[in-house]
Amino acid sequence: MIRVELVKMLRRPRTWVTIAMLNALPTLVAILLAVTDVGPRSGTGPAFLSAVLTDGTLYPLAALAIVLPLFLPVAVAMMAGEAVAGEAQAGTLRYLLVRPVGRTRLLVAKLISIVMFVLLTVVIVAVLGYVVGMLLLGDGDSSGLVSGVSGTSLTGTQIAQRTMMAVAYVTLSMLGVAALALLLSTFTDSALGAALGALAFLIASTLLLTLDAAAALQPYLPTRYWLAFVDLFRDPILWGDLVRGLLLQGVYLVGFLGAGWANFTSKDITS
Repeated sequence: MIRVELVKMLRRPRTWVTIAMLNALPTLVAILLAVTDVGPRSGTGPAFLSAVLTDGTLYPLAALAIVLPLFLPVAVAMMAGEAVAGEAQAGTLRYLLVRPVGRTRLLVAKLISIVMFVLLTVVIVAVLGYVVGMLLLGDGDSSGLVSGVSGTSLTGTQIAQRTMMAVAYVTLSMLGVAALALLLSTFTDSALGAALGALAFLIASTLLLTLDAAAALQPYLPTRYWLAFVDLFRDPILWGDLVRGLLLQGVYLVGFLGAGWANFTSKDITS
């Protein structure tokens, strides 16, 4: 069942169209930076974007920072929201369960497919960001050292290791979005409705982060620590927000998946 879901995800044209659209904006931004040689002032714009004019090796991180606040969550929510609701909407869910496939097994297969989509998408954004950055923005000075966020120099090996850690962190940060959309997907036959419900929750979280009156809630909001991967490029690494972000996503993941499993395994399947 897991293999079937993975093959279905990889063969679906929508998967690759979504990934291509996600990469279009970082690629366009790199082209504009290369042509104009004008970047945002330090401290403004997406993370790392002000540094890539002199070192394209940092562009994978800038690309992730560009897609992370909005476009990547939309893609993940659409994919996860379609997992169960899409089958129900198409009238195939009941027929899937007629075969000797338990509901828990089906839900696990859907979840693994979503996780692999998230990982594939994030890796492609980072890899294409590296290629585009090296081609259009150069590879820094001849010393091979790269200036980190804190101003100290990092070696190429350190940058590569920390970039892989950033990819893993961004992937894990998106699993809370996936779990919420999957939960909503078990309650409705509308894939779009499940995705929009998850996005409404995330938009509310983002808005609350800007309100001083919501200060007590902010440490528990799902979007609070999404950009904490920037701290991986400080010297030394600041682990505080990274650990809090992972723990928070773990809580959301377990809570939403548990609720989704409880609803899906007990509901009447009529479509």
